[in-house]
Amino acid sequence: METAAPSQRWGLTLTVPGVALRDHAELVRRAEAAGYTDLWTGETNGPDGFTPLALAAGWTETMRLGTGVVGVFTRGPALLAQTVASLASAAPGRFVLGLGSSSNVIVERWNGIPFDEPYKRTRDTLRFLRAALAGEKVSHKYDTFAVDGFRLALPAVGAVPVLVAALREGMLRLAGREGDGAIINWLSADDVAKVAPIVHRAAEAASSVARAATSGAPKEIVARIFVAPSTDREAVHRAARFMIAAYLNVPVYAAFHEWLGRGPALTPMWEA
Repeated sequence: METAAPSQRWGLTLTVPGVALRDHAELVRRAEAAGYTDLWTGETNGPDGFTPLALAAGWTETMRLGTGVVGVFTRGPALLAQTVASLASAAPGRFVLGLGSSSNVIVERWNGIPFDEPYKRTRDTLRFLRAALAGEKVSHKYDTFAVDGFRLALPAVGAVPVLVAALREGMLRLAGREGDGAIINWLSADDVAKVAPIVHRAAEAASSVARAATSGAPKEIVARIFVAPSTDREAVHRAARFMIAAYLNVPVYAAFHEWLGRGPALTPMWEA
C-alpha cells in the first residue's frame, strides 16, 4: 500500500500466500531495513486482520501497522474496540485502524450476517469507536446497533487514526467528514484523481462548520496497488484475470466500477 498524504509512505500487504505466519518475521524485518514504512493486512478468507500485525509489532521498531481493512459486521462493536485497543497497546503510536463495510459475500454468504445498511453501520461503528477508544463509557442507541454501559478497561494508548474503506461518494464523504482519511482499492492512478478530491472536499466542509468529530488534520489517502514482479506476461495476465473475476463481480465493486465509467468494458464479464 502507498499513502499519498499527509506524506508519502510505502508499505507491504501481509500476509504472503502460502507462507506460515511464524515464517514472516524475516520478511518483515527486511522490509523495515529496506525503508518500507507500513505493513497492512486485509481480511477475506486468509488470516484475520489483526494477528499478523500483533506478530509484526514484536518484529519491528518503527513500521506503522494498519488493517486494510477489517469489517464492521463480523465483530461486535465492543469486541472490535477491545481488539483495536490491544493492538494500540502492543505498538504504541504505530497502529492505524482501517475500517469498512466489507461485502455481501463475506458478511452474508460466509458469516451468515445480514448485510443491511452498510453505510450506516460503518458510520455508527466509527462514532462508537471514537468514544470507546477515548475511554468514555458508552450507552447509546445508534441507527444500526445499541451499546449499553460499555467502557474499555484498557483504553487505547494515544489516539488511533481511523481510516474508512471507501468506494463511492457516500463512504468517501464519510472518510473525509468523520474519519482520518480513506483507504481506496481496485482503481487506477487516474481514478484517484476523481476519488481523492471527494474526501478532501468533505473534510473542508466539515472543518468549515467546526464538526467535533474531525481533528482538522490533513486527510490521508491510502491506495492499495497490485504489483506483479515477474517477466512472465501470461502468468501475470492469468492471475489478473482470476482476481478481476473474483472481485469485480462482487456487487459493491461492480457498482464502483460502473460509477467510474467502466460499465461498457465490464458488462460482457458481468453478463457471462
